[in-house]
Amino acid sequence: MNKENKENIVQEVPPEDIFAQRMSKVNEIVSAGDTPFGSAFPDTIAVNDVKESFVEDSEEEQKVVIAGRITAFRVMGKSIFADVKDSCDRMQVYVKKNDLGDDEFAKFKKLDIGDIIGVKGALFVTRMGELTVKVEEYSLLSKSLRPLPEKWHGLTDIEQRYRQRYLDLIVNEKSRDVFIKRCSIIREIRKFLETKGFIEVETPMLQPMAGGAAAKPFETYYDALHSPMFMRIAPELYLKRLLVGGFEKIYELNRNFRNEGMSRRHNPEFTMIEIYQAYGDCRTMMDLIEELVTTVAMNVFGTLVIEHSEDKIIDLTRPWKRAPYKDLVREKAGSDWFDISFEERVAKGKDLGLKVDTTMPDFEVTNEVYEKLIENTLFQPTFVTRLPAELVPLAKACEDDPTLVDVFELEINGQEIAPGYSELNDPIEQRRRFEEQAAREGGDAAEKIDEDFLVALEHGMPPAGGMGIGIDRLVMMLTGAESIRDVVLFPQLRPKK
Repeated sequence: MNKENKENIVQEVPPEDIFAQRMSKVNEIVSAGDTPFGSAFPDTIAVNDVKESFVEDSEEEQKVVIAGRITAFRVMGKSIFADVKDSCDRMQVYVKKNDLGDDEFAKFKKLDIGDIIGVKGALFVTRMGELTVKVEEYSLLSKSLRPLPEKWHGLTDIEQRYRQRYLDLIVNEKSRDVFIKRCSIIREIRKFLETKGFIEVETPMLQPMAGGAAAKPFETYYDALHSPMFMRIAPELYLKRLLVGGFEKIYELNRNFRNEGMSRRHNPEFTMIEIYQAYGDCRTMMDLIEELVTTVAMNVFGTLVIEHSEDKIIDLTRPWKRAPYKDLVREKAGSDWFDISFEERVAKGKDLGLKVDTTMPDFEVTNEVYEKLIENTLFQPTFVTRLPAELVPLAKACEDDPTLVDVFELEINGQEIAPGYSELNDPIEQRRRFEEQAAREGGDAAEKIDEDFLVALEHGMPPAGGMGIGIDRLVMMLTGAESIRDVVLFPQLRPKK
């Protein structure tokens, strides 16, 4: 290997020594009257735009201004080839001693992989056919004091990828692409809803009562009001207040917080979008999300067939399957499941390997069958409908069976992507359900019931369809990511000891 080739130097020198060496270079730069951390570099052009606009047969010299991080550095006597990478792409630059002069060439030669530079020069194509910038001027914009992860192996420690996401984004093209796709997905969702006449609204993240879902909240204290407060677990009850106020087609792209466990599919801070449409119902929401997801998939990925692996391929082609909750339970636990006694259901549940007992409510025993044995098998898009009323206290009952509610859970990739409801707008029935839920949970019922929300309902809320879409899980499904941590830029982690 050429001893001047810096491309692999980070493999050979301990990180602490590299830091010391680069600090020494910083001192040299300062002593020479220059700055290792430069100012703005105006008129820069994105590398992909440079490549797209290049005219190979042009007789005129094409000058460009680019900036980015050095990711490769090859010294070849009196010339240097380096790769400069911006947020979009990589561009090779060529530095010649005769063009820059002895002093500037010597300074450029002391640059390191990881340094951020700005370059001005003319485009040309090398004998190897690579579009390159012949450097006429350059500026050091930010000196990198620490080495990047070794080029060929990158970040092999998964936890380090999450803790130092900035390094993951620098060296891992696949990870970078996932987050660019995530941004595109969110942009397309907004665009789709706006074309359908929905308006985007905002509701409080800090709330006096944590409502709209069954989850443990994060608690805090508001000194100015001398009052306990909660980070929201869902925006639902505030969005419904807006339905009462006459906002008929609304959505909120929001952050929610639930003080619960972390897993491959759960992060305590997560992104959802909640959508409400007055005068609709859960079937309105089914049609909406089918069209939304397929539109986003086509616009971002150009296909409705999402390949996770050779044996896991999701087909989003419409229409999607619709299956009643009870039918799925019967298929897994036996056709007589709902005909036998509660004690027999518990015994059968144990035979199926479930952790159930007779101290649990009957509906929870059945739901263990669904959550543990059915949900993770629903890989292709499936609307699970007609759930037990106890599971969803904010939805309308089915007209033919008041023990069930007119809702769906959209399952794709073995996990819930979106629940949707025919929203309950009867304040009398809503109060009764809140009271039942509070009684099951124990404690002071008055502290668990949102009276302000009930007062709003008592003024009259139109019938409506409502839906929440888990953005993180949607991105997992569309990109093939295996863990929610792979689609959240900065996932929650245990404090580093």
